[in-house]
Amino acid sequence: MNKLLIILVIVAVAVAVLLSALGSRSMQKLQEGFLGAVAPIVKTGSSVQQQIGAVGTGLKTLDQLDAENRQLLTQNKELRAANQMLRGYEAENNKLRGALEYRKNSAFILVPARVISRDASTWWNTVKINRGFEDGVEVDKPVLTDEGLIGKTVTVAKNESIVLLITDETCKIAVKIEGSREQGICSGLRIQENGQGGELQVNFLSKAADLQPGQKVYTAGVGNGVFPFGLPVGEVKSFQAKALDGQAILTPAVDPSKVEDVFVVVGAK
Repeated sequence: MNKLLIILVIVAVAVAVLLSALGSRSMQKLQEGFLGAVAPIVKTGSSVQQQIGAVGTGLKTLDQLDAENRQLLTQNKELRAANQMLRGYEAENNKLRGALEYRKNSAFILVPARVISRDASTWWNTVKINRGFEDGVEVDKPVLTDEGLIGKTVTVAKNESIVLLITDETCKIAVKIEGSREQGICSGLRIQENGQGGELQVNFLSKAADLQPGQKVYTAGVGNGVFPFGLPVGEVKSFQAKALDGQAILTPAVDPSKVEDVFVVVGAK
């Protein structure tokens, strides 16, 4: 241990003597050599430090991330609302296209109309449409959609008409039952005190009529009648034999509470 210490002291003294003996030029070369040796290490450390600083600069605060998240959620809700609106437009467009196709292929001359009000006191009885005698509409003209019969005109003004719905108990229609020889008179069921209504009844059927739920019911087209042959009226919901005849309850082909666009039959093509 003592020998190692003596050797280190001798080496240190020798280095000190050597450094003191070197001239300024030699000392400068020695410094340049040392700096050249350590320069790559220093440069690498500086580069790493710059990269770490860049990463730190790219990091966002929690408040910034939260604000961006809220903005993305808002945009998502807006896009979903816009998508639903476009689907609604598409459905409406398809509905109108179907109605126009029906009008084009129909055997009747049809005047398009729109429901503008309903009788609030007797919801199932009448609706008002925006067509009148100036558009060729007359009293006792069938009103329908591409899905089925709605009713008939009962009051006609210049640019408006009142339509008595088939769900009214005073609206009488001669009908026939699909897949049978049964015919009867269809009318609306009386509206109950709780407001329930909207179904149809067919009376004067035979007591032995074998009717099943789902059978279609169409206008019979009685001569000189208001309603032409073959218009969809509804479908059988139930049947019962009564004392003198049979009675069928129908679901209307068109829900009067939801109809908005209709056609008025003003003649035959």
